[in-house]
Amino acid sequence: MENYRDINKKLWNDKVDFHLASEFYDQKGFMAGRSSLNGIELAYLQDIAGKKILHLQCHFGQDTISLSRMGAHVTGVDFSDKAIQVAQQTATALQDDTRFICCDVYDLPNHLDEKFDTVFTSYGTIGWLPDLDRWAKVISHFLKPGGELVFVEFHPVVWLFDANFERIAYSYFNTETIVETTEGTYADKDAPIANQSVSWNHPTGEVLNALIQNGLTIERFDEFDYSPYDCFNGTVEFEPGKFRIASLGDKIPMVFALVAQKR
Repeated sequence: MENYRDINKKLWNDKVDFHLASEFYDQKGFMAGRSSLNGIELAYLQDIAGKKILHLQCHFGQDTISLSRMGAHVTGVDFSDKAIQVAQQTATALQDDTRFICCDVYDLPNHLDEKFDTVFTSYGTIGWLPDLDRWAKVISHFLKPGGELVFVEFHPVVWLFDANFERIAYSYFNTETIVETTEGTYADKDAPIANQSVSWNHPTGEVLNALIQNGLTIERFDEFDYSPYDCFNGTVEFEPGKFRIASLGDKIPMVFALVAQKR
């Protein structure tokens, strides 16, 4: 769909106010010093003080600013103008020097001319992008030689299921553009909003090959049988901050993480 960006931008702009007010994002706690980063990604983001980090698809900047609080020099990017406005206001209120840019990921080389030690992106990002080769080209473009991509994402197996995890509803493979109308939002399922969304499923092989073909070497790839976010239906919290689908238990991967180095 040619206008997928406009459709999805409205979707994400409409979510911002509800996300800001939600317990899920706990903006009040974040402003008081809580880090929004999870143990999964923190395991790959050690010793980042003084490093330049590019954070792609940063929403309204909690993770971006959390990286800055760890001593990194961080630039966050998102196509939602409303989310970036909130991110900038948050950084100003916290007297944090995190920089934010409002643009589509694919268009970032027209808005930024720098190289970075690390590119970071996480959780619910690539499903909004139709072409992972273009995505990987952007990552490679902005990494210094020897720089690393740290990427944490919901596992493509999760997107096979219908919303209640009762049946296989979608192909594991990137065979179609998925156009749906969604009500509420993962952070507030009762939010009085309904929006069309346009997304794509990307199997693991597509992700890995896009990176490899654009000059990155996969250094590490891990899979996890839980989500650090309670953002799906029918979940159970089996340990603090770890959620599984109650009917599926530990039988499916829910998140993967990888580190890739630019050759």
